[in-house]
Amino acid sequence: MSDIPINLDELRQRIDQIDGEILRLISERAECAQQVARVKLAEDAGAVFYRPERESQVLRRIMALNQGPLDAEEVGRLFREIMSACLALEQPVKVAYLGPEGTFTQQAALKHFGESAVSLPMAAIDEVFREVEAGAVNYGVVPVENSTEGVVNHTLDSFMDSSMHICGEVVLRIHHHLLVASTTRRDKISRIYSHPQSFAQCRKWLDAHYPHAERVPVSSNAEAARLIKSEWHSAAIAGDMAAKLYELEKIAEKIEDRPDNSTRFLIIGHESVPMCGDDKTSLVVAMRNQPGALHDLLEPFHRHQIDLTRLETRPSRSGVWNYVFFIDFKGHVDQPEVAAVLDEVSLRSAEMKVLGSYPQGVL
Repeated sequence: MSDIPINLDELRQRIDQIDGEILRLISERAECAQQVARVKLAEDAGAVFYRPERESQVLRRIMALNQGPLDAEEVGRLFREIMSACLALEQPVKVAYLGPEGTFTQQAALKHFGESAVSLPMAAIDEVFREVEAGAVNYGVVPVENSTEGVVNHTLDSFMDSSMHICGEVVLRIHHHLLVASTTRRDKISRIYSHPQSFAQCRKWLDAHYPHAERVPVSSNAEAARLIKSEWHSAAIAGDMAAKLYELEKIAEKIEDRPDNSTRFLIIGHESVPMCGDDKTSLVVAMRNQPGALHDLLEPFHRHQIDLTRLETRPSRSGVWNYVFFIDFKGHVDQPEVAAVLDEVSLRSAEMKVLGSYPQGVL
């Protein structure tokens, strides 16, 4: 008991000692990362430094070892930033995302890659794909589905024409806030800007609190935040990043109608990702237009006990009333049971394309 600090000064001294030890260990880890870079470059001049499966394994291990008092997700976020900073010493990761700056997609990019990544805004989803395909950036981040509003069709359509692989996923809790500028007359708000999906996700709250305000849809929540800086009678619906970027004040927080509102984002890149042990696979399948086609597609998954997590349908571009199916399931293409299912699906379909196997989202 005598070793336990008994007053504030002793506690502060102990914290200082711990901080010094943490700093020493972080520096030691960073030096190891630099050594990893040298070894990789000695073996391969074009070595890939960012390894999604390795990062997933490290984060899951750390979160499993955590015994509190910080919760596991908070510990995971801390280690994500340490890993991001160490990776930047090897080679900074360049990431394109659906912009402009301050969007939820940028927030997802930074959540996945950490603050040390170089993030570049793009005006449209297909531009994100083009930047990655051209090699101008290492990875891209695009939204694919929202728990309230469903799939982002533009993203699914882009995959049909792209050779990019899915390298990872991010699930982001979406919190919308009503924001005002310093010049806003709060009792005179007659116009609210936001993205159409955000309006849909906050419809009940808006009906109850601002039923007569004009709702003006814009290309992004960040654009909504920018617009109200010059209008005294307007407010915007946007997230934390946009509020911070444009120095806006929240007059109502978390106004989304569903508290579990979340959006899933996909990471796209050039490389296939090895197994990490907790994987997901996405594929697109074109079926022949005949009775029982959907049953034929799904039956092998059921027989091999493969867990489907998402099934979406999009019109095919090759013919009227033909459809393609986007499928997500748990497992990796290198697993024998998954390979067996894909062989059967390939034989039963008109065309099949594996979009990627990748670690399931950790944070």
